[in-house]
Amino acid sequence: MEDGEGRWIVEAEGVVRDVKDHVQEIHVANIKSCNWFIYLNVTTAESEKFCIELSASGFRIVGKEYDTRSIENGQYFETPYALLDHISGKYRGSFGNALISKLSNLKDDSD
Repeated sequence: MEDGEGRWIVEAEGVVRDVKDHVQEIHVANIKSCNWFIYLNVTTAESEKFCIELSASGFRIVGKEYDTRSIENGQYFETPYALLDHISGKYRGSFGNALISKLSNLKDDSD
């Protein structure tokens, strides 16, 4: 594994950890990664499947099935949160509820 490719794997694993509680499934895709990008397979809370490219340009949908690159000119998003917010209303609600819960716990801890 080359250094650049390893960096993308670490980045992808971080994304998986950050959003896994707000989607049905997320994992690194079987499509070969390289020094410039890596792919993630995601199933939203609405049961919609996507293949997402993660690169220095950001996150973009490249397929509407796992391990596919059938969409050439998808819109780039700066963060996985922005992309998921765009494609999944249930993600937005789940993430918002988790944030409210964490803030409430912080408030309780400070009392």
